Amino acid sequence: MRKAQTTWEKRVLKSLNSMCTELNIPLARKRPIDEQKELLSKWNEMGTEEPDLSLFRPVYAPKDFLEVLINLRNPNYDNGELVSFRSQLGLIQVPLNIKDIPELREFFQELNLNTGQLGVDDCTQVPPELFENEHMRIGKKVLAEDDSAAAQQFVRQGCPTSLRAELWALILNISNQAEDILYYEQLKSNVIQHDLLSDNLIYKDVKLTANNDDYYFVFEDYLYQVLLCFSRDTSVLAHFAYNSASPPKSYIRGKLGLEEYAVVYPPNGVIPFHGFSMYVAPLCFLYNEPSKLYQIFREMYVRYFFRLHSISSHISGILSLCLLFESLLQTHLPQLFYHLREIGAQPLRISFKWMVRAFSGYLATDQLLLLWDRILGYDSLEILAVLAAAVFAFRAVNLMEVTSLAAAEAVLADISTLKVIPLLQIFLYAAVS
Repeated sequence: MRKAQTTWEKRVLKSLNSMCTELNIPLARKRPIDEQKELLSKWNEMGTEEPDLSLFRPVYAPKDFLEVLINLRNPNYDNGELVSFRSQLGLIQVPLNIKDIPELREFFQELNLNTGQLGVDDCTQVPPELFENEHMRIGKKVLAEDDSAAAQQFVRQGCPTSLRAELWALILNISNQAEDILYYEQLKSNVIQHDLLSDNLIYKDVKLTANNDDYYFVFEDYLYQVLLCFSRDTSVLAHFAYNSASPPKSYIRGKLGLEEYAVVYPPNGVIPFHGFSMYVAPLCFLYNEPSKLYQIFREMYVRYFFRLHSISSHISGILSLCLLFESLLQTHLPQLFYHLREIGAQPLRISFKWMVRAFSGYLATDQLLLLWDRILGYDSLEILAVLAAAVFAFRAVNLMEVTSLAAAEAVLADISTLKVIPLLQIFLYAAVS
């Protein structure tokens, strides 16, 4: 795993360095005073700037990363020995310990059909006071008691919209004190003073993704502010202690290869890829104060999102999620899985982009926030794989009729009308025997 991760990092760094060489742009430079003043004056309206980004390209896209995961093999694993036929059908060939349906039901027990859920009950004929009012009352009590563990348990049944921002902050232990605001201002001043090549990757990504999204284009300025500050935040480096990845390094000009002249680049150790800004976009609906929005995103990233673009055997790592997704489909929708495989439309090639972005940009925002409630509530990303499988189950009849990858992608091109919680419940408790 570590070897594959290292090889992947070298490839990403090579892509960044070749862009740097081709465009003859330094990785970092100090801005002239005039440029600093101009950027400061336009800090809240950076979206009005139209820099020429035509020559910049994303360092990588999710589909490039998927190819790396598909090619992973365990050298200690004898393919001829005790290997089930099923394990050879999927794209992921690394044997990892993942949950089956009974274990998922046990883990996500609050999602069972007899437990009240926000995202379901408000669509039924049940009088809202039977569940919603009581849930709201408990939510206010949890906030009043400032109990992080109770908040985590509470959000497993969904957050009332008016309490979500405060409950998430409580779970993530974000209080936005004076020193936190000051720290954010320091990051902002670092952005003002220095221009990084990676800034262009952030601009390009926001233009290509959030700007083209009906829900998120209005938050363009927020996204620039948060992501530019994030790239300068060296406190993010602490998460590499439990991340299989290593922060990329650059060398001071003329000192290539000399470790004492090596610096982490970008300073937070995270090179943005195509779609990275979509981790921030949904949070803009909850927080309008930049320093708090920033802290929430940073904590979400170092707890969860980094696992979606690094190679590891962690249960919430992207590799395990891919394996869980394929396993659920093979076990419970074998005809569909075999049909799609036979026509060259491996399901993972369609669902991977959903999981790598935690469904951001694919679901309607209210549904996405209900899904992220559960990520925080269960402290796990496994629900992403379950939802991906549930979407295939929901569209199974249509998918059985397609004859190509393009046709299968067309059936699943728009999932923004789906209701997340009923889908999960039906898949876990009703449809699967």
